Amino acid sequence: MRFLVRFLGFLFTAGTVVFLVGVAGVAGAIWHFSRDLPDYSQLQDYEPPVMTRVHASDGALLGEYSKERRLYLPIQAMPKLVTNAFLAAEDKNFYEHGGIDFTGMARAAVAYAQNFGSNKRPQGASTITQQVAKNFLLTNEVSFTRKIKEALLAMRIERAYSKDRILELYLNEIYLGLGAYGIAAASLVYFDKSVNELTIAEAAYLAALPKAPGTLHPVRNRERSTERRNYVIDRLVENGWVKQADADKARKEPLAVTSRSNAAHTFAGEYFAEEVRRDIFERYGEKKLYEGGLSVRTTLDPKLQVMARKAVAAGLVNFDEAQGWRGAMSKLDISGDWGVKLAEIKSLSDISPWRMAVVLETSDQSARIGFQPGRELGGAVSKDRQTGLITLDGVRWAKPVAAAARGKPATASVSQILSPGDVIYADPLFDKEGRQIEGQYRLRQIPEVSGAMVAMDPLTGRVVAMVGGFSFDQSQFNRATQAYRQPGSTFKPLVYAAAIDNGYTPATIMIDGPIEIDQGQGQGVWRPDNFSVGSYKGPITLREALKHSLNTVTVRLAQDVGMPLIGEYAKRFGVYEDLPNYLSYSLGAGETTVMRMVTAYSMFANGGRRVKPTLIDRIQDRYGRTIFKHDQRECRGCDAPEGWKNQPEPQLVDRREQVLDTLTAYQTTSMLESVVQGGTAAILRELGKPIAGKTGTTSDAKDVWFVGFSPDLVVGLYLGYDKPRTLGRAAQGGRIAAPIAKDFLKLALANKPATPFKIPAGIRLVRIDAKSGTRPNPGGEGGRTILEAFKPGTVPPDNYSVVGVAEGDGRVPQEIPPDAGNIMRPGTGRLY
Repeated sequence: MRFLVRFLGFLFTAGTVVFLVGVAGVAGAIWHFSRDLPDYSQLQDYEPPVMTRVHASDGALLGEYSKERRLYLPIQAMPKLVTNAFLAAEDKNFYEHGGIDFTGMARAAVAYAQNFGSNKRPQGASTITQQVAKNFLLTNEVSFTRKIKEALLAMRIERAYSKDRILELYLNEIYLGLGAYGIAAASLVYFDKSVNELTIAEAAYLAALPKAPGTLHPVRNRERSTERRNYVIDRLVENGWVKQADADKARKEPLAVTSRSNAAHTFAGEYFAEEVRRDIFERYGEKKLYEGGLSVRTTLDPKLQVMARKAVAAGLVNFDEAQGWRGAMSKLDISGDWGVKLAEIKSLSDISPWRMAVVLETSDQSARIGFQPGRELGGAVSKDRQTGLITLDGVRWAKPVAAAARGKPATASVSQILSPGDVIYADPLFDKEGRQIEGQYRLRQIPEVSGAMVAMDPLTGRVVAMVGGFSFDQSQFNRATQAYRQPGSTFKPLVYAAAIDNGYTPATIMIDGPIEIDQGQGQGVWRPDNFSVGSYKGPITLREALKHSLNTVTVRLAQDVGMPLIGEYAKRFGVYEDLPNYLSYSLGAGETTVMRMVTAYSMFANGGRRVKPTLIDRIQDRYGRTIFKHDQRECRGCDAPEGWKNQPEPQLVDRREQVLDTLTAYQTTSMLESVVQGGTAAILRELGKPIAGKTGTTSDAKDVWFVGFSPDLVVGLYLGYDKPRTLGRAAQGGRIAAPIAKDFLKLALANKPATPFKIPAGIRLVRIDAKSGTRPNPGGEGGRTILEAFKPGTVPPDNYSVVGVAEGDGRVPQEIPPDAGNIMRPGTGRLY
């Protein structure tokens, strides 16, 4: 018995020694591996890279920019279904353990022993806390050292942070395939849904992805992905988080994904989105743009954007088709599977409903075409092979270029235009009533001519629509902001505004006649002429001269006012930074952009206030704090912390610079109304709305322009080749650009009342003779009369005095004596 007691004592002593040695060994190991553990406290201030999201003015998503597609979602905003799905798949005991699941570790150890020497990857037993430690603080190295560090960090993290915080970090950090990080981004990428809209089957599939996001591809490995998804559904049932009936229904659902593009999400908004991206990049830099999680609310009106895109595209196509058919884009061998071959050719993705097609066979009356098949999520070419017919009606426009130039009759045979193997574009054919003809299509060609349009709110400078070209996919060069072109006669209103702001009136008489300018320094003599060469109107008011866009009058006016003063106004309006002192620049010979011209005209429309164009209303950081706001007006009385108590109404204080006298701005606007009512932009009169504007045609008709406005919308556009060349002898802004503006404004102003331009206090409307600029003859003699706008003290006299004619004579000369000079002294009615 004594021996047994001694033996037990020995065992106890030995066990104690072994235990102490083991404890010492474990403590030593912990001390050893703890020496260089990362600082887990950094998790408290963790800010993961989050994508920047850009929205239109109505909240519609316009674009997303990121290096890691991630949206940070607080745990409170995560649906219970989603969190339960991930717990079921990854760590069902998450809320019970202290960072390490010892049962799982034992299971992994047994599996490791069984597979030792088989080169199989060891089975993981990591808890969600351990995965947070690995993903945030360690590497993916497969070793016992990393696992020990991972376990130590997990226990420390559990002591420092709540379970919800740890789960929040995990669900926002994990990579889930297809470039998506975190569940919020993955929900959008895979299903185009927010996490709150996910079904049981969808949530289970996302929860299955952390183990092997590349292997569980929903298209390439559909069966394995479905199997893993159903496994997660079973675990949800097992844990009592989903009812059996709901789980059975979820298992039967096909694994269907809806891929979400990373490009602009608003149709026709690509140029706008890219301009916003560049703006943010310049303001905050690359890191803030792609990782800062900014929320950007832009000024874009999606409805107006679609209208602008359609109007510009139609205008470019109509002009281009009038030049004739240039031939197929390329040739394709249609033997074998033509779909695969056609799918390899890059097509433009932003010109819907146009689609790329290949001609399969032709006859005199039609051509059978096969459309380019799409690609599945995995990149495989779709097996669908859609075909259609291009009939004779669909190619009637397509005269060869040479034939079109000679004005030959329309095409009489389809086979004359198309042949098998031709790669073309086609879109649905419609009848005269606008109904689509089933199975029939129209031949299309990408226009060579290009152009741009900008629409702006004149009161705020908010750009509500922007078109930078025919196709962003074809060219990312934004012609609205980056293309510097000659504005032609659209610059003339600035010359007239400078003159009116310095003593002239719309009724001031000028001479429309031949003029010679000695350019000096051996440059010879410049003889500017009107568009209708050799046609002159003689004495004419400034209103009528602008209405008919008379070059000689504009040059005389610029010569008298002085180009330095006009250059100052051009700078005030933001059209040019430094306008050369050459009279040709008064006719728009300098180069500027559509955006600058639209901004300048906005200052006519808003009463002369400075406008700073913007594509962005507001920018918020990842925490919702506003870091940029375009509207800098002060709102007095807008803060009412105690509610409404009959205090004075809030007032907006506008401290923007007055760049043009309010009365001058209205007089210029009134003159530009005449351009629409009976001048070079008369086609817009059909709208039946108050519109003011000016057309422009540059030298050799290389560009055609229109810039105009209603009381609350300004629009400007130009058409021209990217490598400038003539648009044709008959090309004019009034014939090509103005009709496009009309098509846009017809839609944009359809539901707006015909509110006239506001007449500012101080303007006097006086009836005058439209030809002489004086008050009508009391005897009833004279021509057409109009109501003209005058500033105080500038109302014209009752008679028309000319040098050499006694005052009070009352005669209106039919011709000006050769020595009478060029202009009438402002406000006097006397020529000098």
